[in-house]
Amino acid sequence: MATQAPSRDEVAAPASAPAVRLSGIRRAYGDVLAVDGVDLDIATGEFFTMLGPSGSGKTTTLRVIAGFERPDDGHVELSGVDVTRIAPSERDVNTVFQDYALFPHMTVLENVEYGLRVRGIAKQERRAKASEVLDRVRLPHVGARRPAQLSGGQRQRVALARAIANSPSVLLLDEPLGALDLKLRQEMQIFLKQLQRELGITFVYVTHDQEEALTMSDRLAVFNNGRIEQIGTPADVYEHPETEFVAGFVGVSNVLERNGRRFTIRPEKITMSGEDGAGEPGVVSDVVYVGMVTRYAVDLDAGGTLVVVQQNLETSSQQALEARGRRVRLSWRPEHTYEIGKEGE
Repeated sequence: MATQAPSRDEVAAPASAPAVRLSGIRRAYGDVLAVDGVDLDIATGEFFTMLGPSGSGKTTTLRVIAGFERPDDGHVELSGVDVTRIAPSERDVNTVFQDYALFPHMTVLENVEYGLRVRGIAKQERRAKASEVLDRVRLPHVGARRPAQLSGGQRQRVALARAIANSPSVLLLDEPLGALDLKLRQEMQIFLKQLQRELGITFVYVTHDQEEALTMSDRLAVFNNGRIEQIGTPADVYEHPETEFVAGFVGVSNVLERNGRRFTIRPEKITMSGEDGAGEPGVVSDVVYVGMVTRYAVDLDAGGTLVVVQQNLETSSQQALEARGRRVRLSWRPEHTYEIGKEGE
């Protein structure tokens, strides 16, 4: 006879357990393997980002944590409690979506109160809590409005307020800034990081935006083809990519082959000098002026092309563009290169 899985209130969690632990998570849709044996620990109070291109498995993994998807294999633990078979409503998590998922017929205050109302919290108490979290997300005077009367950034903050009103242990965020314009998205990145620090809640964030992941995360996992290619701090992942995929996906990286070994070197770590300087000789084959910096593509005499980024401290656009076709030399410090294996090894 099948036994019912215990709820989160029926099992005492180990004090030292991670906020989220995934063990051997596998999820397939027919012949498509969306998540392929993912193991992951996320610490309590951490801002953790799952980064990867479309179809890499990051969103499916988030939905497995939330309980919206049940894994074919593996286990999900929240604070040491196995919740693999527990319904989403019984998990101490909330989710913020890209499309906000606000109720259009409710006021902002009613939207924020909704989860508290479902839990049976008295009206006066839930109203006070909703007002408190609206203050926390810097929207103290919009409670009487409808979502349609708010800007995109305001609606996103209302969705956040609704998600944190229940004080979940883990907040899951699925590409929440994807619908915002660049300037507002950058402002919201700073706001979200500050909010997470204030609340002390574990944030698990999904994005395909490398800059967003590097800006906000304590640690991040880079997903590719349903697997995690690398986990580490933003600095570790950026400066020491472990695979060629990570090197190419997180920022821009050059891959250099010498004597049968493969190295990565970031464009901003390369010094470009005149042909009488030191370093590897080559020819500037392309120039892209982008305001604060210029990107130069240099075809090396020894084979291969490296991208070099230089700040335009004293260089005009005309001077930068005139470098096309010029012979130059490239040099870099050995500690700025990082050896990688070939993908699939």
